[in-house]
Amino acid sequence: MTEPRDIVVIGGSAGAIESLRALVSHLPADLAAAIFVAIHIKRDADSLLPKILTRYGALRAAVAVDGDPIVCGRVYVAPPDLHLLIEPGRVTLSAGPTENGHRPAIDPLFCSAARSYEDRVIGVVLSGTLDDGSVGLRVIRDHGGTAIVQDPDDALFPQMPRSAIEIGHPQHVAPAADIAGLIISHAGKSETIGSESAAAR
Repeated sequence: MTEPRDIVVIGGSAGAIESLRALVSHLPADLAAAIFVAIHIKRDADSLLPKILTRYGALRAAVAVDGDPIVCGRVYVAPPDLHLLIEPGRVTLSAGPTENGHRPAIDPLFCSAARSYEDRVIGVVLSGTLDDGSVGLRVIRDHGGTAIVQDPDDALFPQMPRSAIEIGHPQHVAPAADIAGLIISHAGKSETIGSESAAAR
């Protein structure tokens, strides 16, 4: 396996698992990117999300382990009660303070990805409440990356997508099932990352 050309970071809260299932089911096994997922879960919860994503998609999903190398075609899921962070070439986990009331939180993942991979990052905010991920999505855009938000009308809980649109100013707003196509169209094509070709609503 080789290091991916692109880094896809996805965050969500309430209703996001349904959105993720729709998204990953349309991603190919040979995707030239690595995917990182932070979903708000209880500290003592069992992480069943990797099994769900592996069942519905062609990519292998697993709970992230501190020090994991970043490779193509892998879905790294934030474990309960730890922030998932990205450094050049590897994954790190942090038991640092909660952010936006959560650990794992979305903003730390997004911001660490932007700092490490700049315009190679594709950030996605899915269904949820409150506004975690909005600032991180803006940071991704400020570093030249691509920002995608689930259409609030398609989300079970539209508050998080609406906040991400207002604060993050994404290039793309789309239903969950269509987000996979946007990721595929950007993956491995650095010249398109951060383009203004598709205006957000």
